[in-house]
Amino acid sequence: MDNRLVGMPMDGWMIIGMALIMLGVPLACWGALPRNRVGHANSAGTSYEAPDTTPLNRWHAGVLLVLTVGLVIDVMKPATLGFVLPGLTQEYGIERSTAALLPFIALTGTTVGSFLWGWLADVYGRRVSILLSTILFASTAICGAMPLFAWNLVMCFLMGVSAGGMLPVVYTLLAEVMPPRHRSWVLVLVGGTGLIGGYLAASAAAHAFEPLYGWRVLWLQGFPSALLLLALARLIPESPRFLAEQGREVELEQMQERFGILPRPRVAAPQDAPLAHDRHKGLTAALTIAALAWSFVNFGLLLWLPTDLQARGYSSELASGILASSALLALPTIAVAAWLYARWSSKGTLVGTVVLTLAGLVGALLPAATLSWPPLLVGVIAMLIVGTNGMIAVLLPYTAENYPLGVRGRATGLVAASSKFGGVAVQGFALVGLIPTLGGAALALLVPMGASAVLIAWAGRETRGRSLRELEA
Repeated sequence: MDNRLVGMPMDGWMIIGMALIMLGVPLACWGALPRNRVGHANSAGTSYEAPDTTPLNRWHAGVLLVLTVGLVIDVMKPATLGFVLPGLTQEYGIERSTAALLPFIALTGTTVGSFLWGWLADVYGRRVSILLSTILFASTAICGAMPLFAWNLVMCFLMGVSAGGMLPVVYTLLAEVMPPRHRSWVLVLVGGTGLIGGYLAASAAAHAFEPLYGWRVLWLQGFPSALLLLALARLIPESPRFLAEQGREVELEQMQERFGILPRPRVAAPQDAPLAHDRHKGLTAALTIAALAWSFVNFGLLLWLPTDLQARGYSSELASGILASSALLALPTIAVAAWLYARWSSKGTLVGTVVLTLAGLVGALLPAATLSWPPLLVGVIAMLIVGTNGMIAVLLPYTAENYPLGVRGRATGLVAASSKFGGVAVQGFALVGLIPTLGGAALALLVPMGASAVLIAWAGRETRGRSLRELEA
C-alpha cells in the first residue's frame, strides 16, 4: 500500500496499544521521580565543583557521549518537520496552510517542554528530567502510524513537549559536572555537535529513507533512537548539589570518586551586588531576545527551505542532498567555535555567530537567477546552518554559565523556550497563508538578528576561565 495510511480505521490492536501507552507513560514517570523532594534556595551557590586540575576521564567521556546522543535526538525532531510536510500534504490531500498546523503544534509543544523540563530539572533533578522526557519521546513516535491528520497533531504536540526539554537540561548538567578548565569548550563542542548532528541526521534520513518508505518513517525512527538513549541512561549522573540536598550520600561519594567533584567554599558577593543584579536582568533580556531572533531564522526560514527548493525546481532527493552537504560543511566550524569560546572570548564568540548568520541572510537576498548556481546556493545555506547552529550552540552554554544553581534549569529553559517561540509565531503566519520564501524571510529577519548582536555586546559578560561559584556570586 506504499505506506499510505490515510483513511484507514484503527483496529482493536492499535486502540489497545495506544491505551497501554497512556497507562505506561504516567507509571514510568511516577517510578522515575525521587521519593523525597527538597527545593533549591534561590540564593544557593554551587557547593560542589571539580578543581581546575581535574583531568577528563572515562566517566566524563561517557557523559559526553550519551548527552550528545540526547541532543542529536532532540534536534532531529523539529529539523524533520520541513522534510515531512511535502509528503504529508500530498497524502492527506490538504492545503499547505492547513499542513502548517503540524509545525505550529509541534513547535508549541517544544516551547512548553522547554519551560516544563527546565522547571522539573530544578525541582526533581537533572537526570530525572532527561529520563522522563526520553520516555515520553519514545512513546509519541507512534504519531508516524496515525491515519488521521488530527491524531498527528495531538501526538506531535506531545512529541514536541518531550523533545523540547532536552536542550536546557543537558547544558545545565554539563555545566555542573565538568571541571572549570574544560567546561567552556565541552559545552560548546557537545552542544554544537548535537545540533549539527541532529540536522544532519534529519536531512540524511530524509534523503535515504523517505523516497523508499515515505514521510512516516521520519517519525517512526524516534522510537529506536529513544530506546538507545534509555539504554545509555546509566552513564547520566545527577547534579551533585541536588544529591547533597536529597541526602543521597552514597551517590554523592560516587560522584566525587568518578568526576573529582569536591565541596568548595562559596565566593562572597561583591560590594556592588545591586548593580550586578540590575545588569543581570539586562542580560536575561538580551539572551531572550537573541534566542527569539535565532528562532525566527531557524524555524521561519530553514524549516521551509526544502519546500522552497522544490518550488524552485529541485527534486526532493536533490534538496535533501544539498542540505546534508551544507550540514557537513558546518561540522568543522563547531570545533572553531568551541576553541574561540574557551580560549578567546565567550561573549565575543556568541556575537560572532550572530554576525555569521547575518551574512547568510544577506546572501539569501541575492537574485533567484544568481542563487540557482548550486555551489553558491550551498554556500549561502551553509552560512545559515553554520551561523544558526553555532549561535544556539554558544547561546545555551553561555546561559547555563550565568545563572545560580537554584534557577539554572529554569533560566536555561526560558532561553531555550524563546529559541522555539519564534518558530511558533512564524507558523502562525503560515496558517493564514503567509508561508515565507527564502528571500522574503531573510529580508524580514535582518533587523531582529542585528539587534540581537547589539544587545549581547551591550549586556553580556565574559565567562571564560571563571568558576561557576564566582559567576553565581
